[in-house]
Amino acid sequence: MTTPYDIMLATPADVPAILALQEPNLYENGGGLSARQTGEWFRRTMSEMPIVVGRRDGTLVGYLLATSLAAKAHVAIVQTMLRVFPPPPDCYLYGPVCIADTERGNGLAGILYAELRSRLAGRPAMTFIRSDNAPSLRAHRKMGMTELGEFVTDGESYIAFGYTG
Repeated sequence: MTTPYDIMLATPADVPAILALQEPNLYENGGGLSARQTGEWFRRTMSEMPIVVGRRDGTLVGYLLATSLAAKAHVAIVQTMLRVFPPPPDCYLYGPVCIADTERGNGLAGILYAELRSRLAGRPAMTFIRSDNAPSLRAHRKMGMTELGEFVTDGESYIAFGYTG
């Protein structure tokens, strides 16, 4: 498959571009991301688990995180999901996936997903999506993730998804 994207693992040098892409995609700014992460958090995370990035013409236009359960122990939404849907052994957290507005609908999320799965083959993963984020729900269903069910935290409804590497 020919793609206009260069797909690779993130490095510490990518953190400023990741933070810049994260900001407009936060829920509070009209996007679908529920939690803001810091530059230090991204640097620590990439030393533990893969962060896959996509570039078009040298510009970072998407990223997808894999994190340990412990790395997101401070995120209330994650803790609620894990209480409602206990994780299987060796599970990691998938996401978020963040795609630049200019690249949505071009299959980049699926390309990042395939790369992450190949790097963590055989391992189960879980994620969640706000129940009102129709484009993200559609994309994750299209990628073949299994819908685990709904959970609510802080009055907001989310759908949990899972897959086995």
